[in-house]
Amino acid sequence: MELFPNAILTEENETSFKNNNTRFAVEATGIYKSFGSKKVLENLNFSLPEGKIYAICGNNGTGKSVFLRILTGLIYPDQGQVVVNGQVLGKDVEFPVSVGSLIDHPGFLLAESAYRNLEILAMISGKADKKSIQDTMAFVGLDPYEKKPVRTYSVGMRQRLGLAQAIMEDPKLLILDEPTAGLDFDAQKEIYSFLIQLRQQGKTILITSHSLAEVKLLCDKSFQIQNRKLEEMSDIDSTTAER
Repeated sequence: MELFPNAILTEENETSFKNNNTRFAVEATGIYKSFGSKKVLENLNFSLPEGKIYAICGNNGTGKSVFLRILTGLIYPDQGQVVVNGQVLGKDVEFPVSVGSLIDHPGFLLAESAYRNLEILAMISGKADKKSIQDTMAFVGLDPYEKKPVRTYSVGMRQRLGLAQAIMEDPKLLILDEPTAGLDFDAQKEIYSFLIQLRQQGKTILITSHSLAEVKLLCDKSFQIQNRKLEEMSDIDSTTAER
């Protein structure tokens, strides 16, 4: 069964919005990926202009998370090229620069506080100081001075912490795999508010989602993976997105 059976799809060889003056956060060309004999992605072409929110939709197992891992340099395509923020992955850089990601469930240290978890991550990267961590936690509604361990956090609080680790280094591009999965309605609304504010700050955001209502509310453009191909959902655009 298709996830969005009534979505209006456009069949184009290249899913993009190119004009001579457009700056792109992501450009992926001719992406193929298989695992053994199983073909997952075939000839995906994908360009995202900066400063908007985008979604990739599709049923479980269609390759959404695989594509995000390719865009973040966690795995390489069998064929094709990915350019993120003007740099070719696997050639100019191993991992994309100025990208924050939330893919699957982050492996936080459950016995440590939220602040300590972010502090340790910042020590590894060297790109976020104490004030950046505190400001980021406040932005997502977490108390940087709270000492209780992450193991006591609700699903919603852990999702906020995951978003905090993705944005604390002030990246240009955010890649978030189902950022509202498992959250109740109020927690979902809070995440929506954070993402809209980040777009207003000029960030480019790419999410995956199973919710058509969520995609229409947030996204300037959306795509659906079907039969290993990426197609634009032409009935979703900036006119439906919350500002």
